Amino acid sequence: MTGTIHIVKLSVGSDSVEQIEAWQQHRSEQRANGRYYHVTRMWPKREAELLNGGSIYWVIKGMLQARQRIIGLEEVVGVDGIRRCGIVLEPEIIRTATAPKRPFQGWRYLKPEDAPPDLGHSRQDDDALPPELAGALADIGVL
Repeated sequence: MTGTIHIVKLSVGSDSVEQIEAWQQHRSEQRANGRYYHVTRMWPKREAELLNGGSIYWVIKGMLQARQRIIGLEEVVGVDGIRRCGIVLEPEIIRTATAPKRPFQGWRYLKPEDAPPDLGHSRQDDDALPPELAGALADIGVL
């Protein structure tokens, strides 16, 4: 039986979950069959586990803050002729409990037991804490 694995990715240039949503819905041309996909240079070796309920967890301003379910991997060939991986995502972005994450290149695998929990639907529209405050609270164990 295949397990599940997630991916962690920095959302470079985003200041909030709302900015990611706006980019994906209105400005990005990265679409396959009407769905947004995120392009990455490396094809995940653990494809079956990602497609078995995996999500991409977004790091925004040094904090894990949200996730999107991965629904497919598509080959994308750039204008430079290089083969890349398009990670096809569900449109819904689910807010998670915040968790600090140091900067890194590319993406990393994330075990389900290490993933932050989703916020309840009643908290999805809560105002987000400023990243610095969320980080400080996480450091002392409050978040």
